[in-house]
Amino acid sequence: MRRIVVLSGGIGGARFLRGLLRAAPEAEVTVIGNTGDDIHLFGLKVCPDLDTVMYTLGGGIHEEQGWGRADESFAVKEELAAYGVGPEWFGLGDRDFATHIVRTQMLGAGYPLSAVTEALCQRWEPGVRLLPMTDDRVETHVLVDDESGGRRAVHFQEYWVRMRAGVPARAVVPVGADQSKPAPGVLEAIAEADVVVFPPSNPVVSVGTILAVPGIREAIADAGVPVVGLSPIVGDAPVRGMADKVLAAVGVEATATAVALHYGSGLLDAWLVDTVDAGAVAEVEAAGIRCRAVPLLMKDTEATAEMARAALTIATEVDDA
Repeated sequence: MRRIVVLSGGIGGARFLRGLLRAAPEAEVTVIGNTGDDIHLFGLKVCPDLDTVMYTLGGGIHEEQGWGRADESFAVKEELAAYGVGPEWFGLGDRDFATHIVRTQMLGAGYPLSAVTEALCQRWEPGVRLLPMTDDRVETHVLVDDESGGRRAVHFQEYWVRMRAGVPARAVVPVGADQSKPAPGVLEAIAEADVVVFPPSNPVVSVGTILAVPGIREAIADAGVPVVGLSPIVGDAPVRGMADKVLAAVGVEATATAVALHYGSGLLDAWLVDTVDAGAVAEVEAAGIRCRAVPLLMKDTEATAEMARAALTIATEVDDA
């Protein structure tokens, strides 16, 4: 399992990757990052999930939050608020602003997002090859009820950050995904992989959005290598965040079994559930997906490394079967 491809969202994916690098230090890891969370703010292109992976693996993340920069200040945000310029609910820090300024300048100069991401990673040296899922603009929107009794679409960031997923999500739509194409290197990395891993990222708005880019799901299904997922649901609740809210929008229960079946045996070869969900193993295996119960709480890097080792072990078993 020397060539590993990971489909990653933000915090959960980034923390899993840190454990994976400890578990398999000699591996060549390619990360296909979700860009459906991307948003334009203050004239700048913000890529939250790509940056969270880059900062986490590069040693610049705010560890307690899991997002944003360490030792951050917010002078620019405060000055913008003084001018009455919003949105105030999205907290970009001064150090973080620098990343978005560089990215936006490079995009404006004609560089694609994949080339910009590569350039940004030259500073952070994350130890992985970080690829956006696409160079095209894709934005995840959430359909919610409005005050007039109708419905309206809001950007996922507004739903997640400002609204705190406090109202039911009626639908989740990756706007532009159907017209997008995989970024350079994405399909090649999948074709050359020894294993593809779905970390405990959100199955709808992180991994699901990546799979919505035409060609990526098909490439994974046709690669002929083990595809292993780790459940983001432990004890019928998300480990962190509000994944249950968007799972409900696509008609999937917030259980380890339901998420495995949502991915499906046509895509997933093996699935890890937490020990508290050991009762799910038989049902998942009955659906044609090899399953094992192991501790899935990322308490620290070593605990996360054990999760990664378990994922690689079950991938080897699938490959040898």
